[in-house]
Amino acid sequence: MEIATRLVADAYAANKPATAPDPSGGPAGVFGQVATSFTETLQTSENTAMAAMTGGADPHALVQALAQTELAVETAVTVRDKVVEAYQEILRMPV
Repeated sequence: MEIATRLVADAYAANKPATAPDPSGGPAGVFGQVATSFTETLQTSENTAMAAMTGGADPHALVQALAQTELAVETAVTVRDKVVEAYQEILRMPV
């Protein structure tokens, strides 16, 4: 009986790191990083647009920043649509 308990304790100790919380925050951490990246992209584009209006940036940089912003916004809208679609699918499931 003591051997079986020891084997279970050893197996638990070996697998404990797999079930421990991820210090990076797991999916929430990844979502936070994505949101931060999205915000930084928008801020950079806004700063470039302001610089272009005052003559501090070339038009090519402005076009490139606007293209990056457009891509970021389209990606965010697509993700939002998928989340809403998944939520509606869950609501349609019979209980």
